[in-house]
Amino acid sequence: MNFITDLDVKGKLVFLRVDFNVPLDDKGEIRDDTRIRASLPTIAWLLDRGARLVIASHLGRPKGKVDPAMSLKPAARRLAQLVPNKVLMAPDVIGDEVARLKRDLREGEALLLENVRFYKEEEKNDAEFARKLAEGVDIFVNDAFGSSHRAHASVVGITDFVPVKAAGYLMKKEVDYLKKAIHTPVKPYVAILGGAKVSDKIEIIESLIGKADHILIGGAMTYTFLKAQGLGVGKSLVEDDQIEVALVILDKARTNAVSFHLPQDHVLASAPEAGASVKVVETLPFPEDMLGVDIGPKTVSGYAAVIATAKTIFWNGPMGIFEIDAFAQGTIGIAKAVAASNAISIVGGGDSIAAVKKAGVKDKISHISTGGGASLEYIAYETLPGITALEK
Repeated sequence: MNFITDLDVKGKLVFLRVDFNVPLDDKGEIRDDTRIRASLPTIAWLLDRGARLVIASHLGRPKGKVDPAMSLKPAARRLAQLVPNKVLMAPDVIGDEVARLKRDLREGEALLLENVRFYKEEEKNDAEFARKLAEGVDIFVNDAFGSSHRAHASVVGITDFVPVKAAGYLMKKEVDYLKKAIHTPVKPYVAILGGAKVSDKIEIIESLIGKADHILIGGAMTYTFLKAQGLGVGKSLVEDDQIEVALVILDKARTNAVSFHLPQDHVLASAPEAGASVKVVETLPFPEDMLGVDIGPKTVSGYAAVIATAKTIFWNGPMGIFEIDAFAQGTIGIAKAVAASNAISIVGGGDSIAAVKKAGVKDKISHISTGGGASLEYIAYETLPGITALEK
């Protein structure tokens, strides 16, 4: 896989795929520009070396239709504030006006295209749409790790029509860190997995069973594993169609001598909402009228002890219903434990990232991935469609 520093970009029309899928408030203003700032090293390198830069991204899920609420105009305004070079905003993604703006770009200038998902052809990886994106382009650079698990036209299809392809700084940083968790993890290796569904994590769990020494489970998928063992979990969220899968995973962990940890105590609530009655239990079955909403303090302590032994940590997914403060203490406790360790720590996924920020320990994490879903798929499959396309 080429890296941008391998290239001569002066005077070349460079198509840069980034991930500017930033959160907006009710007024359409950017709430968090982390993803824009994450691509600044690549943008600055290209512009400083005289590239004529076309930048593309998606925002939200407009489902192939123009939606002004998902326009990239706020991203263009923020980028113009962050980059001293001239930044233009295109009125569209393809078409005559966009083609003219591309032709008129001078060295060191940037043109941000409108939301590529305003076209249904983007998510379909339509070849003709990809060809139009590539018109006049000399070099394709992918710096959108968070979108590279999607075989979309601006990520994958475009590479069939551009002669030179390379990864940007953010892409390289993501891959370098995740390779450490796959190919060369320093032992002991502790994986922490949360979230609601076992079905979302099957491939990643099976991949980690062959690599990790400890797998710590939290979130609602806990209750599918507990029910699979015949334990009553009250009103807790359970994927009944994944019961057999859960049993297979537990058996594989035993066979491979992987310590597979389930919570020792649980925060229960009468409803998954603020203000509900809450209690902590260490025994099962749960009361029939209550559901699990977080790991308990005994589990936080036990998990923290395991985390303290780690040399490599991978964490994806919250330990409870993190968006409700009363059910966030388990996730925050794990965030503090990860930050206190001396391990190489890799955190991915929106709630996990929010947890390290909320706990005030963001700066103590080795690497915070910009792509939760992408990092999971990379750990599971050791590549992504967007990366494979760069290697063609």
